[in-house]
Amino acid sequence: MIINCILVLALFISLVTDIKKRKILNIITLPAILFGIVYNSTIFGFAGFLFSGKGFLVGLGLLIIPYLLGGIGAGDVKLMAAIGALMGTVFVFYSFIYSALIGGFIALLLVIKTRGFKDTMKSFYFNIVLFKSNFGSINLPDDKKGSISFPYGVAIFLGTISTLVWGGLQ
Repeated sequence: MIINCILVLALFISLVTDIKKRKILNIITLPAILFGIVYNSTIFGFAGFLFSGKGFLVGLGLLIIPYLLGGIGAGDVKLMAAIGALMGTVFVFYSFIYSALIGGFIALLLVIKTRGFKDTMKSFYFNIVLFKSNFGSINLPDDKKGSISFPYGVAIFLGTISTLVWGGLQ
């Protein structure tokens, strides 16, 4: 199906550019959004337009708050909106769930790699088990000050491919 090919192509290009340049390009996401709306409208009429429109809004809405809080970039938001415009609300929601789980796992691996397993477990114990310290804060040792980040397009790519392959969580 052509819509799946466009989705995979947009995802793959976004993955490569996000890894290499830490950017998801408008020249990929905006045509994908437009293609999804035009394609679904042409094939399914007004119902297809609503299908794409709602998918676009859900995809946009799922990541707009993390973007506003500075946690992710605008390209990630537009990529999720493109996924919604191409595939609809249910698909983009499941892609978001898979992406969040995969992104959390990647973040955990990066924290363990950066801080070491012992420090990570000690921090987990004090933060979660004893309800002490600040939730959500990551305090790095003095020689490793800074934030831990990774291109979230990797998680979006893997989460959306997972949704394509396995479908929704049932």
